[in-house]
Amino acid sequence: MTTVLQLSDVSVTRDGNTILDSVDWTVDSSERWVILGPNGAGKTTLLQIAAALLHPSRGTATVLDQRIGGTDLFELRPRIGFASTAMARRIPASESVLDVVLTAAYSVTGRWNEQYDDLDVRRAQRVLAEWKLGHLENRRFGELSDGEQKRVQIARSVMTDPELLLLDEPAASLDLGAREELLQLLGGYASSPHAPGMIMVTHHVEEIARGFTHALLLAQGKVVGSGPLGDVLTSEVLSQTFGLSLQVTDEGGRYTARAS
Repeated sequence: MTTVLQLSDVSVTRDGNTILDSVDWTVDSSERWVILGPNGAGKTTLLQIAAALLHPSRGTATVLDQRIGGTDLFELRPRIGFASTAMARRIPASESVLDVVLTAAYSVTGRWNEQYDDLDVRRAQRVLAEWKLGHLENRRFGELSDGEQKRVQIARSVMTDPELLLLDEPAASLDLGAREELLQLLGGYASSPHAPGMIMVTHHVEEIARGFTHALLLAQGKVVGSGPLGDVLTSEVLSQTFGLSLQVTDEGGRYTARAS
């Protein structure tokens, strides 16, 4: 077990507004974390720091033993898998599904003059099959459903065997069937001892897949709770996070929350 992310007194300030406030957080390679909190809590900003896309205004952020601000980020970022809506917008709608995943090897979106060998192609095809997308490899990305696009993004993010995997709201906007299919696949991946350390941002406890182990709860840029799921996803802590009396239930590793 190794530390893949360590934040010490990390704050982010923009235009005089504090987005993150004195966050201390450590993620180990064997842990699967979910970040929860209301809109504007700082979840996506925290994920951008973990992705080495944003420098903290104060404090120290160390990702894969490299301090942000003191390392070559172009060498660090390929070691991190990142799936987000913003990334999906950069993928050409005309790109084939196979090429969407394949181009992760060069950290580009949109195939151009890169050279790939048979090993790269077989790896991409294997990853597509693992995420139940093999039958779509020749389809255009823009022709896929939201659920299929979400899974293609995740397949792309794991193509290079990352040491840290970051997922920004992977189940957002999906219908019930597509969400449950994604969570089933995501849970299987998260449960594997060979999976990297994982961090997933979500707004809903219902979108936490089995296999996730820890939670970080944010409100107004501050940490409200942090630790193993069973210790943190309680009615008391979740109510404090969202400013509403909530009742949390756990049924076999799947959570629900309702106003009480």
